[in-house]
Amino acid sequence: MAIKPRRSQYEKGISELRSMILNGNFAPQERLSETMLAELLDISRTPLRQAIDRLLEEGLLERRASGGTMVARITMQDIVDAIELRGVLEGTAARFAAERGVTAAMITKGNTILGELDEAVFSGSSPDFSRYVPLNLNFHIFLSKMSGSSIMEREVDRAYRLPVASPTAFLGGQELIPDFQASLRRAQRQHRAIFDAIVMREGTRAQALAIEHARLARENLEYITKENPKLAEHVPGLALIEAA
Repeated sequence: MAIKPRRSQYEKGISELRSMILNGNFAPQERLSETMLAELLDISRTPLRQAIDRLLEEGLLERRASGGTMVARITMQDIVDAIELRGVLEGTAARFAAERGVTAAMITKGNTILGELDEAVFSGSSPDFSRYVPLNLNFHIFLSKMSGSSIMEREVDRAYRLPVASPTAFLGGQELIPDFQASLRRAQRQHRAIFDAIVMREGTRAQALAIEHARLARENLEYITKENPKLAEHVPGLALIEAA
């Protein structure tokens, strides 16, 4: 039997442990032993420790004063800050893209993604949610690539891994939110406006639109926390919030 390369075990450790933490498999501030995690994830200690270091950096784990690690405890303000940070980074990426200019190939690709999103959102009697979710993430990833900055791409990717900051964070249960169809249509119109501003090289406008777009997540967060807390189980990461 071929031995799995260390890198694949590292990726497996990050992906599976991150998902377990965000889905609430462990309680906030629960101590996690390396022995237990290694057995649970079926990986060896070295890639496990590398995965733990990565999740410490992302803020999902914390060091214990007595040694070892524990699941982080997230406050509502942490969630709000993470969403705001994502908006600031995406806004800066959009401004970079507009000011530096995008290639004809990028314009074609952007229009292709947006065209597919239009079909998912506006065709038929109701949006095709299963198509919208991956296409939405593709657009946001492409937005950072258009910036022309590898540093920006890296930092946007890092922001997406903060609790509840991903562009898809609130899409797991959005179909249960009143007027979610109107919300998706509004989001898609914002996608179009951001991209058009980039193509027209309107940096300030592109930045402002991207920041405003990220704040749709704030609206969903407020609805869930104030109007329908049961929806929190559909949003990975909300299980880490301190009980209030």
